[in-house]
Amino acid sequence: MVRVLNLEDLKQIGRRVGLDDVAVTGIEPILEARKAIEERKALGLHAGMTFTFGNPGRATNPSLLLEGARSVVVALRRYAPPSSQLSDVLNKDQISPKGTVAAYVRSEEYGFLRKGLEALAEHLNLLGARTEIVMDDNRLADRAVAARAGLGWLGRNTMLLHPKLGSWTVIGSIVTDMPIRSESDRVDDGCGSCRRCSEDCPTGALDEFGVLDANKCLAWLLQAKGIFPREYRVALGDRLYGCDDCQLLCPINDNAPNVPQASAVRESHVDIVTLLDSSDEELMEKFGHWYIPRRQPSYLRRNALVVLGNSGNYDDPEIDRVLRECLNSDEALVRSHAVWAAFRLNKKYLVTEQQPASLLRDDPEGIVDAELQECGISMDSGV
Repeated sequence: MVRVLNLEDLKQIGRRVGLDDVAVTGIEPILEARKAIEERKALGLHAGMTFTFGNPGRATNPSLLLEGARSVVVALRRYAPPSSQLSDVLNKDQISPKGTVAAYVRSEEYGFLRKGLEALAEHLNLLGARTEIVMDDNRLADRAVAARAGLGWLGRNTMLLHPKLGSWTVIGSIVTDMPIRSESDRVDDGCGSCRRCSEDCPTGALDEFGVLDANKCLAWLLQAKGIFPREYRVALGDRLYGCDDCQLLCPINDNAPNVPQASAVRESHVDIVTLLDSSDEELMEKFGHWYIPRRQPSYLRRNALVVLGNSGNYDDPEIDRVLRECLNSDEALVRSHAVWAAFRLNKKYLVTEQQPASLLRDDPEGIVDAELQECGISMDSGV
């Protein structure tokens, strides 16, 4: 006789190990999610992302993750949102510019989530079940499976919106061969006529129907390869990693429960001059838990230089010093963004004092030369 576990047992265990909600769904393919992913990919809205776009068929079919799968246990852990006190990073009077970091990477929430999932999986294993933990990877469309399990609806900001917890949550799942009794129902769309996320997105990346164009999404552009698009650099403001705007704007978070700030263990703002002064090894030791393209620290410097250019720090000699060093970097990516930052801060002289051969060296893609042309500089003429 096959034992059927009750969901309430798992909810109680989940609460004891720091999970905020637990639900269960079946292992049938999530066809609507697969269709949405494939349509967005066909339109080029994924902007080269892999993640679940790499294999939509697998990412929307939990049964492929474990032979004999019968159920998917989905869990949420809420994390602390940014402080309600707005940072004044762009204040021209500040001494050293800071870059803001998205809330979800300010703490160890994915580590806490994994520990919670492991506790649930251990309980299932002791009952004779086999399990496979899936979280923060490309094998499962986590928001889609959480919505099907009844943990919320997919909002216009593309986030999972839990009726009580809001959207500041991380999601993980356990695929198991044990049947689990659940009476969870899907949550109806609660966005209604609200369009705040689409209307106030700094780059217009969200349309009114909740479709995200990653080509415009600041959070993705900070993780994407290549140059940071010139047309969105000013809109980036002080964001060094991630963008929380579409969650900060969402009314569902206005009444969400507080999370103890003690769970936030990493800094929310990063000193830009210190970052640009750091070695590759120091950067990867401190920020290696972020998604960094090709694991190349030059992308951290790229982002930091855009933030620096937006900082409004015109008179600090430390800014001149660090920009000169970046204009002499061995990395063309760094030099090209240093050119932009210098011009943004009205420091053209830092660029024109450079030797053309040094500034344009080792630039096979011509990105430094292209940046100079955009700024109206010809290194041949020195103008």
